[in-house]
Formats: sequence, C-alpha cells, structure tokens
Amino acid sequence: MRWRARAEAFEVGAMLDYRDREMARTASVEPAMRRQIERSAICLSIGEATGLSEGQVQGRLSAAETVREHAPSVWDAFGDGLIDFGRVRDIAATIDQLKREESIARLDRLVVGYAVDHTGAELRAWLRRFVQRVEADLAVERADDERRNRHVSIRHGADSMGTLYAYLPSHELAAIEARLHKAGRRPADPNDGRTVAQRQADQLVAWCTGGEAATSAVDANIAVTITADVLAGAVAGFAESTDGRWAVPAGWIAEVVASGSTFWHRIVTDPVTDDILSHEYLGRFSPDTLDVALRFRDGVCQSPGCMVPAERCDIDHREPWPQGPTTADNLGPLCRRHHQMKGHGVLRWSTRPPKPLKPIVIEVYRDPVNIQYAGQSSMRGRTP
Repeated sequence: MRWRARAEAFEVGAMLDYRDREMARTASVEPAMRRQIERSAICLSIGEATGLSEGQVQGRLSAAETVREHAPSVWDAFGDGLIDFGRVRDIAATIDQLKREESIARLDRLVVGYAVDHTGAELRAWLRRFVQRVEADLAVERADDERRNRHVSIRHGADSMGTLYAYLPSHELAAIEARLHKAGRRPADPNDGRTVAQRQADQLVAWCTGGEAATSAVDANIAVTITADVLAGAVAGFAESTDGRWAVPAGWIAEVVASGSTFWHRIVTDPVTDDILSHEYLGRFSPDTLDVALRFRDGVCQSPGCMVPAERCDIDHREPWPQGPTTADNLGPLCRRHHQMKGHGVLRWSTRPPKPLKPIVIEVYRDPVNIQYAGQSSMRGRTP
C-alpha cells in the first residue's frame, strides 16, 4: 500500500514538474495568443502520456498544487507513501473551503495523523467536521446561502422511467431517510413480494401523491450533538448527526424546536464521569432505553472502518454474555454482517473502544422510559 501511494506521488509530482517547466518555457513565447495556446495544451500532453482525460489531469494538478503550496506536512506524507492520492484530493478540497491561513496551518498539523489510521469515508467526515468547527461562523454563512438553493427536479428517461431529485437540508433528508427505511423494512402484507427498494419507492410516491400511506408526522428518531456553548448561543456552530454523515447550523434545529411540530427530550450527562450509562443491567438483553442511548452514543457500527448507521445495527456484547455484563461499556452497535462475523470467530480485530457520551439533544417521536424531557411541556394530545 505504501509503495502504491509512493507511485501515485511520483506520478503526480512528475505531472507538476512537467507543468512547471512548460509554464516557464512558454513565459517568453510571443505573441500572447500563441503563449496561451501552448499552455492550454499542457494538460492534453500529460493526458496523452498517462491515458487520462484533460479534466482528470487538471483535477490532479489542481489538488496536488493546493496541497504542495499550503500543506507541506500532507505533501511530505504523500511522498512517503503514508497517505494515497484519494486522501490528498479530499484534503485539497477542504483547503479550498477554508478562508483563513491559520485554519489551513492547523489542518496541516492535525490531518496526517488522522488520515493514516482511518478509512477514506472516516477522513471525509472528519474533514467536514473540521471546517464546521474551525470556521464555524463562515460555515454557517455558507450553509445559509446554500439552503436558498433547495429545489426538486424531475427528469424523464428511457423505458417509461425517470428520476426525482431533491436538494434539501441534511436534517430534513435524515428524517425522510429514517422514515423510508422503516417503511421499507416492515411490509404490511406478509405475502408482499416487493424488495425493500421497491417498497420504499412506492411509499415515497404515496406520500407525494396523497395516497393512503401519507401522514403528517415523520415517525423517526433523529439524534444530534450540540456543544454547550453553541447550544447556549455563545458561539456559532453546528448540530452534528451521531453517525457523522451530516451536520446543519444549530439555528436550523432551533427552528424545528420552535415550530412545535416535534417533541424533544434532553439527555444530561454525569458531571464527573461524563457518562449517563454507567448503571449495570441484569440479564442478556439491554432495555430499549439503553439501546437507544447506545445508538446515539456511537452513531455507527463499531467494527473499524464500518459506517453503517447504528440504528440499522444489532446491540452486541464486546465480551460475550454472561462473562461480559450488560452494561454500556460492554455494549455497542455492530451491523448484522460484522455481528455474524464476530459470532463465527471471523472478526478477529478489536472493535472500537466505547467513547464517552457527549451532551446531546435528541428529537424523538416515542417515549423512552426514564429519560428526562425538556422543551415542550406537553405531548399536545399525541400518543408517545
């Protein structure tokens, strides 16, 4: 893997060197039109030598130059084969988002250590959170501007089919995704021969066309984490999903709370241990309240590199029961695939250690037992 990354670094470095030499050679070419034409052919020449399109060459050159100029630690790690070009490209895209030089310098100091030991998907989630936290004020402005571009488009295709595309805020998409997943997994008719994807598609059509399946409320649990200073309004910041796939400005979540259309409860952490799940439960199966809190705590499957959302996972004992207790520090979500691998002794690497539970705000539509509610003072006539 390191040799392959080194080969990528050598190839991209050679492209940059060739481009730089050609730019220097053509600097004295006259007239200006001739100079512009020769320079426009640089990517074409590289593409002919490497079998890449001009667009692919331009993308590689742009990403490599950005990292070489602004992130020397990342560039050195690339040359040493510690990270591959896919990670370099993601880091370059993040540098382009950042507006302050000190933010870019901070990214260069921190990102290599994370990128070396994590998958590409985990790195992209980390980079997204980095931008939102380091330049939260600017990130909120960008999010507010981009929210104005929300839209729905329909394109008709061949064979009497087409596509429906919706560009929406992430927290609204998360609620829709959760409801579709629930509807697709639970067919009303046991003889229903449709696949999960087909049931989800039919359910969406029913909602959009006013069919019997359409209801006014989204039946889903959506959890977000918000730091105390952001929640208090002291600084700008984001509400992040527990699985790390999306984040929205905290003010957007406040709008949902103020609308009165949802019911919210608050989980309060222990002031000493920062953990509200330290109570031990007897028996093999954890209660529903603990299951919900564990999924909110971990966010994704705890097999290294797996990004399956926790709500689609089983709750697994890290140390098998009864030797291992049914407690929060011995439980965590594992997707069905990795759970089966672990049960058959195939999953030989260790799962991630449990992380402390952050203070989180959770949007719920059913009533977990023994969790303190805050915000709305009544259920407004709805059944929990």
